[in-house]
Amino acid sequence: MSNERERPLESVPQFEEHFLEPKTYVSRWSVTKTFGHDLGISAAFRQWRAKSHCHFVHGYALAIELTFSGYSLDDRNWVIDFGSFSDLKKNILNFFDHKTIVAEDDPQLRFFQEGERLGVIDLVVLPRVGCEYFAQFIYEMTVSWLEKTQRPEIKLDYVKVSEHGSNSATYTRSYV
Repeated sequence: MSNERERPLESVPQFEEHFLEPKTYVSRWSVTKTFGHDLGISAAFRQWRAKSHCHFVHGYALAIELTFSGYSLDDRNWVIDFGSFSDLKKNILNFFDHKTIVAEDDPQLRFFQEGERLGVIDLVVLPRVGCEYFAQFIYEMTVSWLEKTQRPEIKLDYVKVSEHGSNSATYTRSYV
């Protein structure tokens, strides 16, 4: 046969042969804890460097996904207890729920500080602002919580922060 696509069936490796070869593998489980848009983590912020409408104060009901993994399960056959997140959730809410978040280098920082002094906003000042940084900030917060409260073999794979269904940012850390 001149055409490769027309080769006889005998020349194609058999499915069973391929998958019966000895293989070595390591089991790993992943689980995700979600604080969804329905929770109403309402945050207002602005990206003062933006040349678009994003330089205006605007807000979203943020959604946060935390994905953990482990190479073993605990005595309940869980990677992590979903009921153990109350302290972490409080910390996330303290920084993001019904807050106005501005960058520490925002040229209008004094304006926002005056708004807080007058009681019209609940201000949070962070080194940077935006979904990408929020994901990194929550990642670092979660790693700290994880080290204090969970089994050492549990790892945080990534954090995803969504403004809405179309915009999200994911932060992960790779060790090289």
